[in-house]
Amino acid sequence: MTSDELRALMSQMTLEEKVGQLVQLDGGCFGGGDLATGPAAKIGVTQDDIDRAGSVLNVLGADQVREMQDRYLSRSRLRVPLLFMADVIYGYQTCYPSPIGIGCTWDPDAIRAGYTLVAEEAAADGCMVTFSPAVDLVRDARWGRVVEMPGGEDPYLGARFAAAMVEGFQDGLGEGRGVASCVKHFAGYGAVEGGREYNTVDMSERRFRQDYLPPYKAAVDAGARMVMTSFNTVDEVPATANKWLMDDVLRGEWGFEGSIITDYAAILELINHGVAADERQAAKLAIDATVDIDMKTNCYAANLADLVRAGEVSEAAVDAACWRVLTLKNELGLFENPYYQADALRAAEITCNEERLASVRAVADNALVLLKNDGVLPLDSGEDAPRIALIGPYADSKDIVGMWAIHANRAYSHTVREAFSEELGEDGFGCAKGCPVLDEAGMATLGEFAAYLAKGAPVDPRTPEELEAEALAMAAEADVVVLCLGEHQLQSGEAGARTDLTLPHQQVELLRRVHELGKRTVVVLFNGRPLVLEDVLPLADAVVEAWWPGTAGGNAIADVLFGRVNPSGRLTMTFPVSSAQAPLYYGQFATGRLAGKNHTGRFVTGYLDAPIDGRFPFGYGLSYHTAELTDFALSGDVVTADAPIEASVTLTNTGDVAGSEVVQLYLRDLVGSVVRPVKELKGFCKVALEAGESRRVSFTIDEELLRFWRRDMTFGSEPGDFVAMVGLNSRDVLELPFSLR
Repeated sequence: MTSDELRALMSQMTLEEKVGQLVQLDGGCFGGGDLATGPAAKIGVTQDDIDRAGSVLNVLGADQVREMQDRYLSRSRLRVPLLFMADVIYGYQTCYPSPIGIGCTWDPDAIRAGYTLVAEEAAADGCMVTFSPAVDLVRDARWGRVVEMPGGEDPYLGARFAAAMVEGFQDGLGEGRGVASCVKHFAGYGAVEGGREYNTVDMSERRFRQDYLPPYKAAVDAGARMVMTSFNTVDEVPATANKWLMDDVLRGEWGFEGSIITDYAAILELINHGVAADERQAAKLAIDATVDIDMKTNCYAANLADLVRAGEVSEAAVDAACWRVLTLKNELGLFENPYYQADALRAAEITCNEERLASVRAVADNALVLLKNDGVLPLDSGEDAPRIALIGPYADSKDIVGMWAIHANRAYSHTVREAFSEELGEDGFGCAKGCPVLDEAGMATLGEFAAYLAKGAPVDPRTPEELEAEALAMAAEADVVVLCLGEHQLQSGEAGARTDLTLPHQQVELLRRVHELGKRTVVVLFNGRPLVLEDVLPLADAVVEAWWPGTAGGNAIADVLFGRVNPSGRLTMTFPVSSAQAPLYYGQFATGRLAGKNHTGRFVTGYLDAPIDGRFPFGYGLSYHTAELTDFALSGDVVTADAPIEASVTLTNTGDVAGSEVVQLYLRDLVGSVVRPVKELKGFCKVALEAGESRRVSFTIDEELLRFWRRDMTFGSEPGDFVAMVGLNSRDVLELPFSLR
């Protein structure tokens, strides 16, 4: 449909029909059930509201989407099709590792290619828009949604992955491929106070712009068609009602022309925030902030038309929002083909096919981070293979795909036990649960949702004592014990905030009892955030951070443990020594009494009972090879607006196996009009080397790389002295000075 034809269509719409395009309902509202008792009644929408709605939430399945679209269009006066949107976070039926694991690959190109496959699979089953990627900067491991953030604690890394994910999802979007990407949660959601879900965010505008906004902007610059509002406040105004954030910054400064959608029921929650007295005022605040789509409330449906007629909201504002929604539908070609790419035969052909299973396995292989290895890894699987006991609550669990893999086809997921069986044979090792993920008290903290997830799951009738006895007996006969431990899947993700970042106590106790047997011990961790491992590290010979590794998780773990893959994952968040260190991140600001070069003794910025640094730094990870950086050099010592310099360093694989390293470039501005971080990531390069091979790695340092939000709140650089740093993590770096003139 041409733009003129689309304008002509919109001109025929009544005010109520235009408002309807701004309403998103879930699939239950369209089910034809009793309006008085069904999902529609719970949010107060009428049959007319349903017949005019613009989009539907989390309804997938090619045949179901086609049937629902047909039923909807048969009742639509102008036959404006529905948009089908869904949470396709790190895969559809074939799932990659959770985003925190994806980030640990430090390979945006691989993720761009992978997300193209995700989009194709999801679109074939009816998805048109995905609520992804989430790119909130997060420096507080207490927050549950750490698991969803590929960039972790760093804005530069977050921006690189944000762009890659959007480009992957939307590859060929205008040519009938891909799905529209909705970046979230705009903005600052990862900075909630105390790490508490849905909590307040309050920071300076400079900090907000300098650190928190870049990943969202990268997603917008990459062409994201939609943006989702966050639940939190920004400058004491909830994001969903924040005109400065949505209209001035997002639309005005960044030129975003797409649709803004709320997170779940966020307009209604403006009442709870205390900025709206009722639903009518909440609707007015949101539309004034240029929020286009009301997800899962009746605030727009019940109030916008009346607000226009009362002169409190301009019809032009409704028209602009409606136009943006219609434009997306038109870009997807829905007026010609309202089913988009929904095709059950095509979905069956490509879902979990060999190409996708190989892709998710390759990414999972590279997402695992080796945190410790005292020589026990890799394990031998040949004639001299040790006797192995595979123990722990995640040893034979498909829950390792993770909580946000909500559409995953678990028939294609391999547990660690199944992967070990492929490697060693069914009788080549022992396997025992050892203990539950959480004890009864721990499960009680998870609430009703845990009980809902557990419905229909097999119940182990054995007592914790019986589980432990079986595991310890098996461990006593083994040479090596591999323990699969971790968080409950509901302890990471939305509403998964925690104050205690240690492993559940009964899992640590199981590890302690195994250690007392004097066995070589490997711990494999399944979790969605950095953990405090001070109780674990002394008891384990090796520790592998597997995150929630997705469909191919079991296979990837076997790949790494048995040495078919040399681990190359590198952390995107600092692992703390104590839960009380949060928030914790490498790019801290200099203070008047920062421990080290500028101050020593007792009176420094720190703690009496813990270091200010973490156990494992940002960018850290071990491999089965060793590597070193030498001969760091700058091509000059002065950068100007027209003349960059080159930083180069020699990377050498000093080990006896091939492997990959991530060379990281950090910069420091020594004197600025405002205090600057002690380090900022400004470049990285993942390099594969053969054993003994060396390679020169180079980065360009130009004036643009040195810009920041200055004291007068302009964005630019300042002449002065800088330090360039290169390292294989953020802690251990080589340094050279240079200047900007």
